[in-house]
Amino acid sequence: MFVHPWKGIIANIPTTVQDGKHVGESGRKLREDLTEKGFNPLRVQPLWNRYGHSGFAIVEFKKEWDGFNNAIMFEKSFEMEHCGKKDYNSSRRQRGKLYAWVAREDDFHSRGLIGDYLRRNGDLKTVSSKEAEEQRMASKLVVTLSNTLETKNLRLKEMENKYNEVSQSISTLMEQKDEMIKAYNEESKKMQQNAHDHFKKISLEHERIAQHFCDKKRELEQREKELFQREAQNEAATKNLQHDKMMNERAAFEQKKMDERMLKLAEAQKREKEKLHRKIIELEKQLDTKQALELEIQGLRGALQVMQHMERDGDAEGKRKMEAIQGELQEKEEEMGDLEDLNQALIIKERKSNDELQDARKELIITFKDVSTRAYIGVKRMGELDIKPFQTAAKRKYSAVEADVKSAELCSLWQDYLRDPSWHPFKILTDKEGNSKEILDEEDEKLIAVKTEFGDEVYTAVTMALAQMNEYNPSGRYIVPELWNFNEGRKATLTEGVQHLLKQWKQYKRRRH
Repeated sequence: MFVHPWKGIIANIPTTVQDGKHVGESGRKLREDLTEKGFNPLRVQPLWNRYGHSGFAIVEFKKEWDGFNNAIMFEKSFEMEHCGKKDYNSSRRQRGKLYAWVAREDDFHSRGLIGDYLRRNGDLKTVSSKEAEEQRMASKLVVTLSNTLETKNLRLKEMENKYNEVSQSISTLMEQKDEMIKAYNEESKKMQQNAHDHFKKISLEHERIAQHFCDKKRELEQREKELFQREAQNEAATKNLQHDKMMNERAAFEQKKMDERMLKLAEAQKREKEKLHRKIIELEKQLDTKQALELEIQGLRGALQVMQHMERDGDAEGKRKMEAIQGELQEKEEEMGDLEDLNQALIIKERKSNDELQDARKELIITFKDVSTRAYIGVKRMGELDIKPFQTAAKRKYSAVEADVKSAELCSLWQDYLRDPSWHPFKILTDKEGNSKEILDEEDEKLIAVKTEFGDEVYTAVTMALAQMNEYNPSGRYIVPELWNFNEGRKATLTEGVQHLLKQWKQYKRRRH
């Protein structure tokens, strides 16, 4: 009695203790080893208990006979190396050596992890019962196919009968069609003869009328020649007069348009000049007012200090003057405070406007987030690596199957490097004037390694993403979305984003209509 679907048992798998749990070799590694030996298992399932890896694994083979053959070969292979079930149960079992056999009735009814797994995932069958079951299934399939064939034959006869009926109907229709065509041809021939006779009669009448018109035409041509001769002289003079009149009118019209245009330009220039002059005067007044107010406040403060010194001498008139100066100084300081408040209000309004522009830019970024990069205005993730250079480099070093996986791993690894704030491959240069500038440190070990191992394309992609990360988010080192003009390769303005959004909306509206 064998366990079906066919299964094998691997015992004595080496385990180690990590963090209080037993760990051992993975099922995929065991499956790859068995596949290399030609046993072709479907999967290898390690058995686990509360302590971790139990040291046992179940090998699952295909349900068909080739799976049974692979299972028997699997068992014989281990028996030839003295690693079968009897060897495992004997006292000569060696530590660290794998033992394996095909699961049978005693394993199925055993207590423990192996018996529980086998009872959940299979049942017991003999080879003869498996053959009988397949024969029953084959007989059932033959009966089903016979019934299907009989049904198809009945359907075919029905279709043949319908075909005969349709063919008969088509033959009748073709006969009727031939009769209709024959009647149509006869009627058409009769109509053509009548039309020919009528056309001949009209043609004779047309020739008679044409001759009459020819005579009239010659008469009229003679009269026309006489009129042309009389009017030839007057026509030339009339044309010259009309041409001169038209040229004069056109010149007058162009001169009038030019005068109007010059007048409008002069008026526009005058308005702009007056507007600019008023603006300059207003700014000068504001500046003069503020400066005069500051000078007046300084003068009043100086006068107040002088009056304070005079008060010590007991001068009553000086005391009254000091009080007047103090009152005037307080008024000027209040006026200065009002000007400062107005200035602060304008600054706050400017900041609010900037905040509103930034909010609008964020909304555009959210709107264009899922738009294809084929559009010239979209969202670019600043600091994100382009995987294409990694794919090209991986195809040079690995096979076609491994290239995609390796490129994804390399791209993910270098993206993690970019996110690491502790890696800062930049250096600061100071020029002769004392101006400092931060540039890329090309002698950094990681940058040298990536250029040496993967080439200039990957190096360029890494340095470009690194520069973007350092510009947009040097402290957090995470990817930042930015509104981008892909045609010109630069940061898009808010106006460009709004214009592109309106263009898309118009196209969408046009498609709907």
